[in-house]
Amino acid sequence: MLVLSRKTNETIQIGDDIQLRILEVKGDTVRIGIEAPKSVDILRGELVLSISQSNAEATIVDSNLFSKLTKKN
Repeated sequence: MLVLSRKTNETIQIGDDIQLRILEVKGDTVRIGIEAPKSVDILRGELVLSISQSNAEATIVDSNLFSKLTKKN
């Protein structure tokens, strides 16, 4: 992991077309602006984790319910 220190209004360049700019530092909160092509998905880490957990839970099959659904009369 690369760790950088930046001050307000300083930037970090990622590749040729992604730029992060530190907009504001207030207490323990940092506001970051991201300039990137529309084709690049930008998601908060906790949102990605939540989606992954929801997807994992959705794949769990209740065996009793599955038996009822697949049981032939």
